[in-house]
Amino acid sequence: MASNAQKNTIYSLVLLVLVVSVYFWRSKTSSQETEILEVSSPGKVTFSGQTMGTTYSLTYLTESGKNLQSSVDSLLVVFNNSLSTYIPDSEISQFNRADSLLFKLPYLPQVLQASKTVFENTNGAFDPTIGPLVNVWGFGPGGPELKDSTDISLLLDAVGFDKIQFDEKLVRKTKPGMYLDFSAIAKGQGVDVIADFLNKKGIENYLVEIGGELVAKGVNEKGELWKVGINRPDESASASDLYSIIALENRGMATSGNYRNYYVRDSVKISHTINPATGYPVNHSLLSATVLAKDCMTADAYATAMMVMGLDRAIQLDSTLNEIEVFLIYGDGKGGYATFASETLKPFLSFIQE
Repeated sequence: MASNAQKNTIYSLVLLVLVVSVYFWRSKTSSQETEILEVSSPGKVTFSGQTMGTTYSLTYLTESGKNLQSSVDSLLVVFNNSLSTYIPDSEISQFNRADSLLFKLPYLPQVLQASKTVFENTNGAFDPTIGPLVNVWGFGPGGPELKDSTDISLLLDAVGFDKIQFDEKLVRKTKPGMYLDFSAIAKGQGVDVIADFLNKKGIENYLVEIGGELVAKGVNEKGELWKVGINRPDESASASDLYSIIALENRGMATSGNYRNYYVRDSVKISHTINPATGYPVNHSLLSATVLAKDCMTADAYATAMMVMGLDRAIQLDSTLNEIEVFLIYGDGKGGYATFASETLKPFLSFIQE
């Protein structure tokens, strides 16, 4: 029989292999447009988990060293029970099967109001009723393939956030067959929900991330602003291949891009970003839109809208809205990249040397 020392050695080797395997698996499968830049330090608590079909991570500074993961996980379960279309009895799933819904949780009225504001400010480019079009183009649960014999114009009749009516108590449809999907804003809202929880716990320095959408408050352990990397907008680039770095000063940030989530049909690249006005995938030079705002929910919605709008309209929107800052990466027409950044964002923006 093996001695205890031999058993301990074997156990340690197996554990090391598992840790290394998990690390490389996560590096290989990551598809986020942003990368958190941080190092370990005493007084800093860091943990991560699974939510909304992706991962989340929290880093915060606290003298107590208390790990709040169990509370965060419980909070995210309640949040998903309101807004996840993958949970059959969630509030939003109940609404999608019915004509109206009385609110039981606070999250649905919050995201409805935020969506209405962004829908109006973008002339409908951001529209949470676009779900049927996303599904029919193959970016829903059915997989990446356009369904044959589909009349897009008929589906458009059930699209339009202005056809949804709501107040502080309930939401209802004005047309049958309408379907709400907040996947383009829910991760941002989830980040804000966790940030609000940390605020109530008296934590003043933190970085919260869900699927690449973030909120930063205060400073890191070095007394510096939290820094986040923006990925190179290339489907062949790795998750750690950074294009630029943004320092976040008490802001929410979200990045949306067309360069990874697509499929090819008849030699044509089909983007997952669908234009609510036409019902068809967008086709323009804008590759990545990063938006900073006072909260992540707002940033998330505007980043999605800008990928619908394209470069010129996105720049115009930036000039008309004081509440957002943007960093856009687009094709220069020569096989390379060009960028646009809000003037107020430029002091917080740096670029990775090739």
